[in-house]
Amino acid sequence: MPIDDLQQAAQKIAGFLATLNKLGGLRLKYRISAGGEGAHDGESPSPALCVELAGPDVTLATQHNGELLLALETISAQILRLDQREGDLVSFDAANFKALRAAELRLTAETTAEKVIRSGVPHAFPHMNSRERRLLHMAFRGIEGVETASNGEGQERFLAVYPAGKTDLPVTPPVKPRGIGDRGRSSGDRGRPRRSRD
Repeated sequence: MPIDDLQQAAQKIAGFLATLNKLGGLRLKYRISAGGEGAHDGESPSPALCVELAGPDVTLATQHNGELLLALETISAQILRLDQREGDLVSFDAANFKALRAAELRLTAETTAEKVIRSGVPHAFPHMNSRERRLLHMAFRGIEGVETASNGEGQERFLAVYPAGKTDLPVTPPVKPRGIGDRGRSSGDRGRPRRSRD
């Protein structure tokens, strides 16, 4: 379902960003424009509203694989009361981050496909957000000799690449990085409370 009143939606997002700048102490500039019509990548609609960020704090938006951009998109979709499946109707970008990240993921897909074809062993990618998983699926779609599938649930969901026709092969889920609180504890101890020495 498209956004009915783009101008009103753009004003709501602008108000949110102005509040974020004021209360969060950020120095972000933003330009909101209407997106294109039709399908964006064959699976999801093109954005109805595109928000381009700039300004002194723009690097914060692109750190950690653009987590802040994704968070801003999620919050904006909630402000506009969009259905979870319509979250792609609002797109945030900064310093051409999304195009550069898509190119990086395509190169990663090509390298990984060569490795999987040569070795015959499936490859599991680290956990990533749904948008990046979809970009990787799309990148692999154009490469012969491999197939992809998403495995796991929720935060544990990951993308696996298999040799073509061999999606029944077992794949090892990606290793979760240890958290700060896990230092010095064995994997069997994690999740158990620490005993005090008192």
